[in-house]
Amino acid sequence: MGLTIPTEPIGSIPRPLALIEAIAGRDGLDPALDPLYDDAVRDTIARFEATGSPVITDGEQRKFHNFWTYAVHGLENTAPDGFEIPFSAGHVRRMPRLTGGPFHYRRYADSYLETALRFARVPVKQAVISPSALSLMYPADEIAGYPRDAFIQDLLQEPEREIRACLRKGAHKVQIDFTEGRLAVKIDPSGELLHSFIDLNNLALARLSPEDRRHIGVHTCPGGDRDSTHSADVDYADLLPSLFELQVGNFYIALAGERDRARVLKIIRDHMKPTHRVFVGVVSPIDPRVETPEQVRDRVLEAAEYIPTGQLGTTDDCGFSPFCDDTSTTRDTAFAKIRARVAGTALASEELGRR
Repeated sequence: MGLTIPTEPIGSIPRPLALIEAIAGRDGLDPALDPLYDDAVRDTIARFEATGSPVITDGEQRKFHNFWTYAVHGLENTAPDGFEIPFSAGHVRRMPRLTGGPFHYRRYADSYLETALRFARVPVKQAVISPSALSLMYPADEIAGYPRDAFIQDLLQEPEREIRACLRKGAHKVQIDFTEGRLAVKIDPSGELLHSFIDLNNLALARLSPEDRRHIGVHTCPGGDRDSTHSADVDYADLLPSLFELQVGNFYIALAGERDRARVLKIIRDHMKPTHRVFVGVVSPIDPRVETPEQVRDRVLEAAEYIPTGQLGTTDDCGFSPFCDDTSTTRDTAFAKIRARVAGTALASEELGRR
C-alpha cells in the first residue's frame, strides 16, 4: 500500500452570486433566505467532492458576517465600534465591542455542520473561532458590573460547548481559526499578547479530553481579504515556537505565500512535537494565478525534506472568502486551486512512496 499524505481545506468558499445579491441590504437571518442557503451548501459540497478532496467543508456558506464574528454577530449587548483589523490593501475590518454582560454566543457552528452532513458523502471538518479572537471584544476600559475575569469565565464555556457539539455530531476535525496569532505579534512585538492568547486558548482546550484534542487543529495565517493580508510582514519565527505550545494534535500553517518557505519549514521542524500533524499550505487563495499540480507536488516534496512524512499534510493557506463576501477570488478559481492541491498532493505521495 502506497503512501498517502492527508489533505484538507481550511474553510470558506466564495458564495454564489445569487445568494450574495439576495443577502445584500437585508437581514441575513431572514427565513426567506433558507432555501438559497441550502442550495449554496448543496452546490458547494457537490463541487468540493468533485475536486476529489477527501475532506471537505460547507464553504462557510451560511456563516453570518464572517468567520471571525459568526457566533456573536447581532448580539444586543454589542456595539459596532470594536477592535480594528487593518489590511495592507488599506481597508479595515472591525469586531463588535461588548457593552455589557453576560457574554454568550448567538449561534454555534455545529448547526452549520449538521446541514453539511445531510448533503456530504465524504468526511466534513468544521471551523470555529478561537476564544482569543473573541477576547478582543472586551474593551480596554472595564465594563461596569461585568469585570474582565467574569467575561473570561463566560468566554471559556462557549467554545467548549461548540467544539463538543461538533465532535459529537461527527466532525472529521474541528479547526480553530487563530489568524489573530500572527497579528498579535504585530500589535505587541514583545510577545506578551501572543502568550496571553496561547494561555487563554489552552485554558479552553484543557476542558476537553486528550482524545478530543487529537481531532482538533489550529489554523494560522497572515489573514486574507481582498487579495491582501494583515500581518504577512511578521516573522514566523516570532509566532511558530509559541504556536506549537497549543494543546491540539493538528496545525494548519499558511506557507505557499511565504517568500522563504525553507526557512519557515526549518522553524516548524525545530519546534513541532512528535504527536503533531502539520498541514502546510500549498496553494495561496489571494494569488489570482491557479497553481498547477506539479507546483503543488514540488511544494510538498520540499516540505517533506523537513517534516516527517508520517506527520505531514497539505492544505490551503487560508479560506477563499473569510471576511463577508470577498469577491476578489471567484468560486471557480477557488475550486480550481483545490483541485490542484488534491492532485499535487497525490503526485507527491506517489513519489515519496517510491523512495
